[in-house]
Amino acid sequence: MDTFKSRLNKIFDRITSDELLQNKGLSKEIGFYIFDYPPEKELVIRDHIEFILNQLKKKKPNLRVIQINLFQLIVDYLKNRKLLDRVLQIQQTNGDQALLKALKGPLDAKKFAKVFVEEADPKNHDLVILSGVGNAWPLLRSHNLLNNLHSLMEGTPLVMFYPGVYTGQDLQLFGRQKEKNYYRAFQLIK
Repeated sequence: MDTFKSRLNKIFDRITSDELLQNKGLSKEIGFYIFDYPPEKELVIRDHIEFILNQLKKKKPNLRVIQINLFQLIVDYLKNRKLLDRVLQIQQTNGDQALLKALKGPLDAKKFAKVFVEEADPKNHDLVILSGVGNAWPLLRSHNLLNNLHSLMEGTPLVMFYPGVYTGQDLQLFGRQKEKNYYRAFQLIK
């Protein structure tokens, strides 16, 4: 069995472990976990997340889990603020850089972290699963979001599926885009 498949097969047991769900052994660190994977496996990951969610319903029905697709959350947020059509027009007329500039304020990581937490509702969930990180780039960078979520997640563990490489010290989206150093998450499965 290849390493990737072996890592996938370990996810369910890891995310349902008391150690992860109760933040045991973290030395006062917050329970943020990253499952990094080769970007070309994105469709496999999407299917596997659905598989995990279905298994959780069957095998752990009392576990309160929410899955958030970051890109879809951004789109919904822009729609709710009646900004989506406007920023799409900006992108069509003036290009990608103009789009990024127009979204800099509404998608500021500190502000958007509050939107994320409102959706995640950590008081009423035992686990948050985050996907869609690659699709959200460069609109919102995952390390910025994670940094701003630390004080807001109230001890609820978060598992981020990350299309790239996480070394335990830095994130490299798609294995190419080096993000700033991010030390506060743990590798879900090594």
